[in-house]
Amino acid sequence: MITFSTFNRGILIRIDDIAENMNWELMEKCENLFDKYKIKPVLGIIPNNHDPELLNWPKEKNFWQKVRSWQNKGWEISMHGYSHIYETETNKKDFFKLGGKSEFYGKSLEDQILKIKKGLSIFKKNEIKVRSFFAPNHTYDKNTFVALKNCGIYQVIDGYGILPYSEKGLTFIPQLFYRLFILPFALQTTQIHLNDWKIENYNNFEKFIIENKNKIITYDFMLKNISDTFYFNIINKIIRHFLIFIRKFYPQKN
Repeated sequence: MITFSTFNRGILIRIDDIAENMNWELMEKCENLFDKYKIKPVLGIIPNNHDPELLNWPKEKNFWQKVRSWQNKGWEISMHGYSHIYETETNKKDFFKLGGKSEFYGKSLEDQILKIKKGLSIFKKNEIKVRSFFAPNHTYDKNTFVALKNCGIYQVIDGYGILPYSEKGLTFIPQLFYRLFILPFALQTTQIHLNDWKIENYNNFEKFIIENKNKIITYDFMLKNISDTFYFNIINKIIRHFLIFIRKFYPQKN
C-alpha cells in the first residue's frame, strides 16, 4: 500500500472508444509503441457500437480476435458502455456533475442492468474477461452503480482523487484530465481518443511515452494501491470540488 512517505506519481494509459470501426492506422502505431516499451494500457471496448461518428471509420473484420490478443498480452479490457449512443441529458445532475448527454444516466435500473448484461454477454461470447467499466461521457447515476454490482462488475475507471478509492461498494480509478498530464503526487489514468487524433497528436504521444515510460503503471498496480484512509479521503473530496468548479469552464471530452 502506498503511504504518504512512499507515495510516487504514476499514470495509467487508458484509450477510449475502441470498436470494430475506428482509426485502425493509429491504433496499430500505438500497439507497436506499447509493445516496444512494454506498456500495458486499459482499452475501453464498446461491445455493440452504434455511434454514427465511429461507424464512419473502417471496420476491422477480425476485431474480437484482436481484442483477445490484447488481453493475452496483459492489457486490461474494460467495458466502455454498450452502444455508445446518448439517449438522455444529465443537466449536470449526474454523479460526477460533468453534465452533457448520457447513455446510462436517467435510465431505470432494469434498463441499465439489461444494457450491461447484453454487453457482458458479447464479451463472454468472444472469450473476453471483463472486470471494469467506464461510461461514455463519464455520466452515471446511482442506478448505474447498482446495475454494475448486480452484473458482477465492481471497478469503475472514472472518479476524482489522487489514488484509487472505494465508494458505494465499488473501486474507482481516478480519471482527472483529458490532456496528457502527470501530477506531482498522484496515481491517475489518461483519457485518449485516437479517433480524434492527427499524426502530430500521435507524435506528441510517442514523445510523452518515451519521456515518462518509467512513470507508466499497470491496472493491477492501481488495484494494489487503493487508499481509503481519512487523510486521502479528505484530499479526494477537495480535488472533487475543485475539478467540478474547473470543468464548468473546461469541460471533459467524452
